[in-house]
Amino acid sequence: MHLLKWAILLFGFWLMLSGYFQPLLLSFGAISVAVVLIVIKRMDNVDQQPKQVSTGQRILRYFLWLISEIIRSSYHVTKLIWGSSKNISPSLSKISVEKIPHNTRVLYANSITLTPGTLSVDLEGDELTVHALQKRSIDRLRKGDMENKLKIIWGENE
Repeated sequence: MHLLKWAILLFGFWLMLSGYFQPLLLSFGAISVAVVLIVIKRMDNVDQQPKQVSTGQRILRYFLWLISEIIRSSYHVTKLIWGSSKNISPSLSKISVEKIPHNTRVLYANSITLTPGTLSVDLEGDELTVHALQKRSIDRLRKGDMENKLKIIWGENE
């Protein structure tokens, strides 16, 4: 059943991104989804932990929150670029992720990267290396705003 959910999700995503409905292109999409499903099935056999497709409000709340963060950060980065170069203070720093559950650490790192002005460089052990256009962005991450929001959305807040 979970492979069927993955197939629907992947093919729907492919259709949404491509926007093409010609038979040849639809068959290419179906073949690419089939290849990904084979890889998912093999991964499930290896680690014995099938990854379920999240359905429901959590994924929708996450996407809405992430889109709002991307819009706000885009506006902020635009102001930085068009403004004085004195406001830009590039920083590279390590942030502790030991309080973040292992299964959401990559989601946390990708959320940081998708937010303009910040970039997750490395995730190793309990530390995430982040580059930011402003030191203030690193301070916000250390404060835990994004971490707490992800914990609330994914139901892992203690």
